Amino acid sequence: MKDKALLFINGDHPKAFPNPDQYSLIACTDGAFHYLKQLGFPLDKLDFISGDFDSHSGSDESVYQDKFILTLDQDKTDFHKALEIILEKGFTEIDVFGGSGGEQDHFLGNLTVAFAFKDKMKLKFYDEFSEYYFVPKSFKLKGVKNKMISLYPFPSVENITTTGLNWPLTNGSLSITSRIGTRNFAVEDEISIQYESGDLLFFVGINEIEYPPIY
Repeated sequence: MKDKALLFINGDHPKAFPNPDQYSLIACTDGAFHYLKQLGFPLDKLDFISGDFDSHSGSDESVYQDKFILTLDQDKTDFHKALEIILEKGFTEIDVFGGSGGEQDHFLGNLTVAFAFKDKMKLKFYDEFSEYYFVPKSFKLKGVKNKMISLYPFPSVENITTTGLNWPLTNGSLSITSRIGTRNFAVEDEISIQYESGDLLFFVGINEIEYPPIY
């Protein structure tokens, strides 16, 4: 997966790390640096560490100073600023770990940042439960039978039709103020989603489920 970037941010740390050799650029925010160091991630693989370093120790700075990029703009989150750096370096496909967990306002903020970059980058989040990302208006995915599927309008989606899901939609509408499409699951190996307008955040579970989910 060369020409692809890997970014760690300061949510819940991953239970397992992806293979760093699959990426052409690897970065982290200064908050995520702490768990990478603690969990034994090969820090020499990092291309840069960005942030305001308000929680960073002097000993770390002396060893990794050449990798530091100081970003002091308090009007943007560390995640936002890291994505700007990655985009400047020419990368538009990024896998993100640490986007969820911890304080939930951070999680919502991370989704808002991802929304801001969705037309510039292909961002995919990973946590211990699922992968999630914004999907285009015509989308297909294979290898998902018996996996949890959630459709979350951001903030609304019109004329959405799905195939391969236990509870399909046909020219339906989703909105965070009325009806959302969470806790569905795939009954076919391939699912498809098409919608006319709006923006859709898509979640697919990591593991297969044994029983239909209960609302």
